[in-house]
Amino acid sequence: MDLADIAARLGVPVEEVDRVHRLAGDRPSAPLPDRADVPAILDRLAVRPEDAAEIMVGWPDPDSPWWTPELRWLLDRSIALVHADLGGHGWLPPGPALPRERGPAWRHLYVYAYLALVDVVRGYHRDHGIADDVSWTTLADLGRNLAVDRRMGGEGWPVMQSWLTLHARGGIYELGRLQHQRGETIGLHIPESGPMTPAAVDASLDAARAFFPRHFPDERHTEFSCGSWLLDPQLREYLPENSNIVRFQRRFTLEPYQEPEGIDADVEVRRFVFRTLSTPPDRLPRDTALRRAVLDHWAAGRHWRWRVGRFPI
Repeated sequence: MDLADIAARLGVPVEEVDRVHRLAGDRPSAPLPDRADVPAILDRLAVRPEDAAEIMVGWPDPDSPWWTPELRWLLDRSIALVHADLGGHGWLPPGPALPRERGPAWRHLYVYAYLALVDVVRGYHRDHGIADDVSWTTLADLGRNLAVDRRMGGEGWPVMQSWLTLHARGGIYELGRLQHQRGETIGLHIPESGPMTPAAVDASLDAARAFFPRHFPDERHTEFSCGSWLLDPQLREYLPENSNIVRFQRRFTLEPYQEPEGIDADVEVRRFVFRTLSTPPDRLPRDTALRRAVLDHWAAGRHWRWRVGRFPI
């Protein structure tokens, strides 16, 4: 198919279609699971019933009226693009953001790509001696992100579709309270999964200290790192010293502040604290200490900062 024609039919910039074409090339894709097996897989991936129902309605059956040639091309080449970087751990958009209001096939195209790669990445895990329960716990971030995106009215998915390629390539592992991303350092991420108590964080860090040398012995990690608005010292102006966030901050030595490229900390605070990107500040809830802190900070005409910190393993 002509790339300009594909882009026009998808309603996306031709440069983004060209990127998929260049990165995927003629590399192999991966088959989707049998439709009959999908409900059980979605359950293992913690996908909620309302999201699972939509995924099944839009399933890429051969006779589906939603699955136009350009959509099938994008699905196949998106799977190939991510598959080609199996074992990678960098940020990898799987394809262009689609107009998801056009139906379930459009809304969940990158979910179908993820499902096609579940067995691929589980094989990668097995090759590295990783237990199946760690695989499923890690991969179940799909269900968590779909649920959050539903709460956000679809505002979260353009970032989530890229975030989830880390899981589908073996680049990130959920070990207790934290997710741990491979790289020059072990990058820490904080899923929405309950209180971030010091004991839970300690247990997760201890699990990572044992996990990575055992399963990736050729990778030499000496530091944990994190990049987040959660590390902004300005939070200490509002939160008590014994809060879980402040105690988490104290673990890190911060790098000198530099304006991050492509990251707006205020937007990320909206995303993670309020789960909305469009609600006006005067309509946002003040029902927690963190939310009150964020809103008071903005009301004073101030902004949040994205900070990066590290500490030794």
